[in-house]
Amino acid sequence: MTIIQKRKVAYLREKGESYAAIAAAIGASENTVKSYCRRNSLGSGAVTQSKQAKGEVCGYCGDQLHHTPGAKKKRFCSDRCRMSWWAKHPEAVRKKAIYHFTCPTCGKPFESYGNAHRQYCSRGCYGLARRRSNG
Repeated sequence: MTIIQKRKVAYLREKGESYAAIAAAIGASENTVKSYCRRNSLGSGAVTQSKQAKGEVCGYCGDQLHHTPGAKKKRFCSDRCRMSWWAKHPEAVRKKAIYHFTCPTCGKPFESYGNAHRQYCSRGCYGLARRRSNG
């Protein structure tokens, strides 16, 4: 892809054009345009952001979403996009199942996410407790 084509892709993407429309305009394949846009964070323009707010496009890559009637609205087009988005936005995770404990071996306070039955702060403390009880 030439520099002129890259600039045109960025301009058209900012206007909210689809990958197919951009590919036709610059004479490249749709997959080439899509790959370039993903690598250079050109997934959403002003028009695409309004569509994203309405839930019409994927929250990660900006592709069109196809909703199933009567089902919950999709936020991402694929598992790959969903996992990539959550990996880049760990602060958005609402961790409700955080439990606070004190390790019986070392006495250190620790937190456990999702496991209400955890007893030790680490594998080392667990092993030390087992050796003490066996000997």
